[in-house]
Amino acid sequence: MDSVLVLLTDPVAWAALVALIVMEVVLGIDNLVFISILSNKLPPEQRSRARKIGIALALVMRLALLSTLAFLVGMTQTVFSIPLQGPPDPVHGMPMFEMDFSWRDLILIAGGLFLVWKATTEIHEKVDPEATHGLMDVKGPVVANFSAVIVQILLLDLVFSIDSILTAVGMTDHLPIMVIAVIFAVGVMLLAADPLAEFIDANPTVVMLALGFLLMIGATLIADGFGFHVPKGYIYAAMAFSGLVEGLNIFARRAARRKTAAAASGHASPAGSDNV
Repeated sequence: MDSVLVLLTDPVAWAALVALIVMEVVLGIDNLVFISILSNKLPPEQRSRARKIGIALALVMRLALLSTLAFLVGMTQTVFSIPLQGPPDPVHGMPMFEMDFSWRDLILIAGGLFLVWKATTEIHEKVDPEATHGLMDVKGPVVANFSAVIVQILLLDLVFSIDSILTAVGMTDHLPIMVIAVIFAVGVMLLAADPLAEFIDANPTVVMLALGFLLMIGATLIADGFGFHVPKGYIYAAMAFSGLVEGLNIFARRAARRKTAAAASGHASPAGSDNV
């Protein structure tokens, strides 16, 4: 309790809390996009419940991981190494080096492969819907199995949660700050889940853009697992720029529809006045 009171009066702790909250919210975007796309494949009456369950599982998983920080930090220790041969060197000949893999790396690679596979499958489904199987509704294919969606959300929750918590551990040593940041970020996800999913569902081009984001995030997770770190700022900057361009396209299409509707009503009104 005394340590918590000390943190409340420490401006450095407050700065760390704000930075960690922002980071957790930004990292939660990936998870939220995936949850939105999967939940939109369910019947409308089940979608909101699936999102709430998925986000609740993300919160439980992150808090559980925070309670086992020692184990989680141990996941970054090398599990095995693969000897590799470098390019030929005129002085040293054929240099050898090792690529180390930890449990974190293996989980990121597996999660990235799953994300790439899932995004590719969804893109194929959108491009060639006649080749898919299962129930169909007006907006596209519907997943009949509610549990299957929850299991897929749970798997990606695990990957994103481990990445998020390990990043938090690198930013602060204070567990209360991590817990508050995680709870706040998940609360933001909960508030934004339904509006974001409805927006994605109402704009088919946004669905394809979101799937492209998931492909990019999956490739980034795989690269990170193999030791090639891609700064997340570049990823989110590209996502923000693409989202801005798509937003302008949406506004342009709406303006064109309004112009077409106004022109059609203008042509129809003289005919209507003659009938009167």
